[in-house]
Amino acid sequence: MHERVDKPTMEPMDEHNRSLVADVHPHDWKNPIAKSRYHLVVIGAGTAGLVTAAGAAGLGAKVALIERHFMGGDCLNVGCVPSKGVIRAARAWHGQADGARFGLAFTEGAGDFGAVMERMRRLRASISPNDSVKRFAALGIDVFLGSAKFTAPDAIEVGGAKLRFLRAVIATGARAAALPIPGLDTSGFLTNETVFSLTELPRRLIVIGAGPIGCEMAQSFARFGSEVTVLDAGERVLPREDADAAEIIQRAMIRDGVRYIPDLRIEKVERRGDQRVVTYSRGGETETVAADHVLLGIGRAPNTEGLGLEEAAVGYDKRGVEVDDRMRTSNKKIYACGDIASKYQFTHTADAQARIVIQNALFFGRRKASNLVVPWCTYTSPEIAHVGMYEGDANDAGIQVDTLTVPLSEVDRAILDGETEGFLRVHLKRGSDRIVGATLVAEHAGDMIGELALAVTHQIGLGKIASTIHPYPTQGEVVKKAADAWSRTKLTPTVKKVFRYWFKLFS
Repeated sequence: MHERVDKPTMEPMDEHNRSLVADVHPHDWKNPIAKSRYHLVVIGAGTAGLVTAAGAAGLGAKVALIERHFMGGDCLNVGCVPSKGVIRAARAWHGQADGARFGLAFTEGAGDFGAVMERMRRLRASISPNDSVKRFAALGIDVFLGSAKFTAPDAIEVGGAKLRFLRAVIATGARAAALPIPGLDTSGFLTNETVFSLTELPRRLIVIGAGPIGCEMAQSFARFGSEVTVLDAGERVLPREDADAAEIIQRAMIRDGVRYIPDLRIEKVERRGDQRVVTYSRGGETETVAADHVLLGIGRAPNTEGLGLEEAAVGYDKRGVEVDDRMRTSNKKIYACGDIASKYQFTHTADAQARIVIQNALFFGRRKASNLVVPWCTYTSPEIAHVGMYEGDANDAGIQVDTLTVPLSEVDRAILDGETEGFLRVHLKRGSDRIVGATLVAEHAGDMIGELALAVTHQIGLGKIASTIHPYPTQGEVVKKAADAWSRTKLTPTVKKVFRYWFKLFS
């Protein structure tokens, strides 16, 4: 029997979002008839689930994939893809407004925020076929749209069908969660799951939290022309990053018009007509700030509800599904990967963990998630990218380090681009050229961190990087400059003395 599925929508339901939904949750889809048993059943069709399902099917396994909402998960629909489309537009607006220093006269007139969001929806829809039901069905995967629930340690029910499995993977991800702030729920607020449905630019916007999402959106909306206020319980933005790196981002945000208020406690949120009013306490004083919308930039909750994890004997807590280093749950037939089971909630981490799961679940592999070297990037302007250990991490692990820092103001291309605000910091295991961690602050740091991620992953030292020709002029040359700086440390007084003796003989 074929089971019809629910019909989720994406606002606004224009031609682009209709195209998106037709790809990632077609309303006329009929679930297939379940096979007697699957090698692998995957719950969740975000990055982790899609990579797991496609990889296993490509190797010949019988695979079922279940998704209750939109194929593509957060990344395609409400995360990486739409956010970067919006960030790119904000950079373009800022570049035009900042054109005077490059000899460009400022063009009068307001920009069209509606056009920005329409472009984002159009491009998102153009990418969606990669994650579509049609594509994954064509790979030989049985795609089921609906809510999955374990009914036994080796069985799942979806839409009235019972799917039995040899192995299963939970890849249901996480979602934005409300903070326990009085009045927040009743006043209404935006998250990363709803902010991309806006069609009009908020005149005033309050952002709660100064983590990556909060900072990216605050800066972007300020560049579009919103009056943005960031309310933060911490003492500075991006607390995970080095203080001087975060300070660069904080200065850039303030320069772009963001009002940043740190070290506060939010007392309540009220709805007054069309406005939201936030009351906060700071330094013994109570103040208020009003805006058209409140964007919650922090808080994530794992999607564990309704899965019947108890029936499957799968352990979980408020952080998500519990797994060992091989991504196995307490039920050895069931694995989990991606945001539901990882402290690194990035698309590329979900992809890497999915590849581990395929090997370990289907081929008796013994790959460990702890061996992954995970780079990440916050897409503010400039960006902060990082890989490996921070200095504090190294100290905690008992690893002594030598640290090299090269400012972008020493890189010719950065000077020519007018993007000298930033630096590369490399931590080396003391007495060697082995890179244990690196932080890069640059306008396109995320595009540049790959060389350092390769070096950390495969233990390629700065000596080999120093012997590699880097194109000039590029901002990536900052990595070569760090390598050259390390090479110069080899010129100890003793070595210099030997060289002086040699040249004396040579003359």
